[in-house]
Amino acid sequence: MDTRQQLARMVEDDGITVVPGVYDGISARLVEQQGFSSGFLSGAGVSNSRLAQPDVGFLTLPDVADQSREITDAVDIPVWVDADTGYGNAVSVHRTVRRLADAGAAAVMIEDQEWPKRCGHMAGKSVVSFEEAVSKIEAAADARDEHAPEMLLKARTDATEPQGLDEAIERLNAFADAGADVVFADALRSEEAIARVAAGVDAPLSVNMGFGVRSRPTTPLIPAPRLEEMGVDVVIYPRLITAAATAGMKHALTELETAVETREAYEAPDAVVDWAYYTDLIGKPAVDDLEGRFAPDDG
Repeated sequence: MDTRQQLARMVEDDGITVVPGVYDGISARLVEQQGFSSGFLSGAGVSNSRLAQPDVGFLTLPDVADQSREITDAVDIPVWVDADTGYGNAVSVHRTVRRLADAGAAAVMIEDQEWPKRCGHMAGKSVVSFEEAVSKIEAAADARDEHAPEMLLKARTDATEPQGLDEAIERLNAFADAGADVVFADALRSEEAIARVAAGVDAPLSVNMGFGVRSRPTTPLIPAPRLEEMGVDVVIYPRLITAAATAGMKHALTELETAVETREAYEAPDAVVDWAYYTDLIGKPAVDDLEGRFAPDDG
């Protein structure tokens, strides 16, 4: 069973699917080794890690396709890929879905914001018309059906803030009718709003839980079992690892700075993983095996 079939089965099965965000090969490998069944490559994760920029529309399709290809090559678990608005109109969306399918994506997400888009928890978002939003999902579904029929299509709306929850629910149902396999309304501000969307849409529902550490300005933190009770099928923690990695690097650099100032040898075992673990994580044993198998015979 390939990764797209695996992901489709996860979504169809009973129980909620918990998906950490990933942003590069090593973060995806960590998610896989920790036992999670899939990872989510967010646009914010790529923009933050690759460009050191906020998620406000700087990314291009080549940025995301390249990052997707590196990540899907590094792991055997399915990877969801955030394609933002599809980088243009419906025709652009069609090409984006094809390119990301070629890059190994098990699922692609398209949203209905106007370009340049903004990260879901930021103020100042606006969405395209209902008709244009649906046409872009139709284009995505067409590309999926002809190029990678087992890949999942996830459709996101940001209409809750600018146009209200009723409009968001109407869009999600229209997206499902247009061919989306999973739907997602971003920036839901309460448990009641999530429950209302879950009850109002006729498709598997995904929600985001921010950093997974403390509440962001929009969606409150809710445990996965409670979300499952509410009718949510997929919960994604898109920036948990990005924020955790930043904290870890900052901690290690602070330790190094202190060691320099105090003229001590840098020794901070609590700030790093041990070497054996790290070399295993990056696949050194597999490389050693290949070197042994294909070493030239000097005899």
